[in-house]
Amino acid sequence: MQQSNVSSAALQSRQHFQILDGLRGVAAIAVVIFHFMEIAVPDYHKSFIAHSYLAVDFFFCLSGFVIAYAYDERLGNIGVWRFIKLRLIRLHPLVIIGSVIGLIAFVFDPFNDLYDTYATKTFGMFVASCLMIPYPLVHERYFNLFHLNPPTWSLFWEYIANVFYALVLVKISYKMLWVLTLIAAVLLCFEANRSGYLGVGWGGDSVAGGGFRVFFSFTAGILVYRSGWVIKSKLGFLGISALLLLVFMIPFAEKTNPYVDCASAIILFPLLVALGAGAILKPALTKLCKFSGEISYPLYMIHYPFIWLFMSWAELKKPSLNQMTIVILLSVPLLIALAYAVMIWLDIPVRKYLKIRMEKEEVEEAREAALEKGN
Repeated sequence: MQQSNVSSAALQSRQHFQILDGLRGVAAIAVVIFHFMEIAVPDYHKSFIAHSYLAVDFFFCLSGFVIAYAYDERLGNIGVWRFIKLRLIRLHPLVIIGSVIGLIAFVFDPFNDLYDTYATKTFGMFVASCLMIPYPLVHERYFNLFHLNPPTWSLFWEYIANVFYALVLVKISYKMLWVLTLIAAVLLCFEANRSGYLGVGWGGDSVAGGGFRVFFSFTAGILVYRSGWVIKSKLGFLGISALLLLVFMIPFAEKTNPYVDCASAIILFPLLVALGAGAILKPALTKLCKFSGEISYPLYMIHYPFIWLFMSWAELKKPSLNQMTIVILLSVPLLIALAYAVMIWLDIPVRKYLKIRMEKEEVEEAREAALEKGN
């Protein structure tokens, strides 16, 4: 593999990845609030957190950085297939858990009878969601690629990016990585101008936009790592989190929005990743940052079925904004608690079991290979 020399001591310190993981948690919470606000205040112009759809671009950029850090030097040793299995073990249990929660919420929604319309197709939606096969079916609710658990759309693209990394990106030269990143930036700007914003990729009518988003942000994250871009500062976890939240809280305006979104994804998010890689985590914030990082993925993957319930309730009961605000203020910490419980009682035990099983199979395969060689 050809790449630039990454020798910064800051990139070798696990405390910096605690900050980056913590930022992922901040972004995940912002996404949850954003999705609630889409129901409570549908007009983005009036939402205080209207640009939180860009959290997905931040996730992709951060993922590219972390994957490059973790596997650039060792993927050749472990092999592509083992890499894919490790990524499946890390990511897929929550894909299935989120699909199960989504199925339950869809079938037993007390405020909506949408299930009656799609009863004969619900099992197909569930299987497609578990296997991450796009199935944009429910036209009453925006033709999501994965209606039972809409955030699965970004995992669909994350998987594609991971496979592309293992087969192509890990091998390419530093110059070629720059070329691909620049091409991806042009495509991203094209999409932002065509759609008016970058909140695309989740629906059957905007699926290509998701490809452009992951193409740029994932390769940009890899580029940040391989370039050794580390910005040392005194901002720390709280300071960088504040900068990230400020991006999400930029006011929404049609005329300037494509430029805001492109600037955020192309310049600001790689910058924030570089800042996170070079920042120092204060000991007093270690537990907070660790918790934020731990609940980020579970929270992202289990929250949306409850958004559907909130939407059904809002459509049926026509609550006031004050009533919806109270529900949101209560729901966000409850969802964080549920995400933590799911992580402790389901996700971690399942991943542990699958990893032990994978390692046992690898030992058996090595033993059989040795016996065959001996014979």
